[in-house]
Amino acid sequence: MRVVLQRVSFASVEVEGKIVGKIEKGIMALIGINSTDDENVYKYITDKIINIRIFEDNGGKMNLSVNDIGGGVLIIPNFTLYADARKGRRPSFVMGAKPEEAESKFNDFIEFIKNAYGNVQTGIFRADMKVELLNDGPVTILLDSDKNF
Repeated sequence: MRVVLQRVSFASVEVEGKIVGKIEKGIMALIGINSTDDENVYKYITDKIINIRIFEDNGGKMNLSVNDIGGGVLIIPNFTLYADARKGRRPSFVMGAKPEEAESKFNDFIEFIKNAYGNVQTGIFRADMKVELLNDGPVTILLDSDKNF
């Protein structure tokens, strides 16, 4: 699983003119699914998302997690995170899971993270989503369950 995690002042996702997920201060995470993702990956990524210390404490240091501040988490499915653009001009997406498998794994991950943290909103898999956010900082972190970065 690959994740682009952003600390946000607010974030929302719209599908067909309707807001389907919205948070105030917290984390917005774009999620790419790989065919090897399983419950161990869900646990690792969930722990990172809810416990990574990217929010400032009273001293101005990034010492607090979204869990510590009671912030929201907005999870957006994004297959393009597995794009390989090293050759040519058209990215290849063979590293990501096939759509049906990815949707099932995305839903399993959402269930897993919702059981671990109560304030989770999501986008809709395979929908044309319009995402709006105010990146706070900006703070943007890349996560990869294979620990490539």
